[in-house]
Amino acid sequence: MTDRLQHRFAQLKAANEAALVTFITAGDPDLATTARLLPLLGQAGADIIELGIPFSDPMADGPTIQRASERALAAGATLAGVLEMVRSIRGQVATPIILMGYSNPVYAYGWQRFATDAAAAGVDGLLLVDLPPEEADELLPAARKAGLSLIFLLTPTSDQKRIDRVARLGSGFLYYVTVTGVTGVRETVATTLVDDLTRIRQQLTLPVVAGFGIATPEQAGQVAAMADGVVVGSAIVKLFEQYQGDQLAHQITALVGRLKQGMTPTAGHSTATRGSL
Repeated sequence: MTDRLQHRFAQLKAANEAALVTFITAGDPDLATTARLLPLLGQAGADIIELGIPFSDPMADGPTIQRASERALAAGATLAGVLEMVRSIRGQVATPIILMGYSNPVYAYGWQRFATDAAAAGVDGLLLVDLPPEEADELLPAARKAGLSLIFLLTPTSDQKRIDRVARLGSGFLYYVTVTGVTGVRETVATTLVDDLTRIRQQLTLPVVAGFGIATPEQAGQVAAMADGVVVGSAIVKLFEQYQGDQLAHQITALVGRLKQGMTPTAGHSTATRGSL
């Protein structure tokens, strides 16, 4: 399998750009809508797409993404259905696709079976928010064998032992949670983020992508000056509550375009600022 993630980060590094990582919940409001939106996200400026695996108890997610999971499950979304949907549209989407969710559905599917089927469908990586590297002994070899990147989280409270373990076992990129708490839109970017990201990036060779609470082009631009990538989730998922059909597609692609524009050096964040870390 071509390493789309590695290639995308190499392209962005050469251009001195940070990755825009967009999150939507698979199956919200149905899998047909997700399949329609995936190509549009890439065309609008998403460098990497995170697809949420619907789950009944998404403990790390705020109300917006919780409701998205509820809508997807009510519409009959399953992990097998999500994989089949990715397989069906992979030829239309050059953008790397990451599945993000919780351990229970993947465990029930089977670690090895999931890794094999996900890679065959064209999934590039997996991030399970409740599976720390210390508990990934069964999944790690399966993911490596299948060529599936296994992405881990670090948070502002991660100790040195966790940082070292993630540096050793993680692949694809590192997801840095910018705040303590659950997902959701925040008014401001944490003032400690520069020091935190500087410290983390000095210790990892993996790209460091920051997320949780980033919602506006201005916030995305601020974080893009510090990190290798920026995740925007709740601000996009909120649009699913307000629009549908063509209007939904238009509103999402317009927001993604504004976010990507906000991350460019011409938007007021110089290449010198990014390169200083």
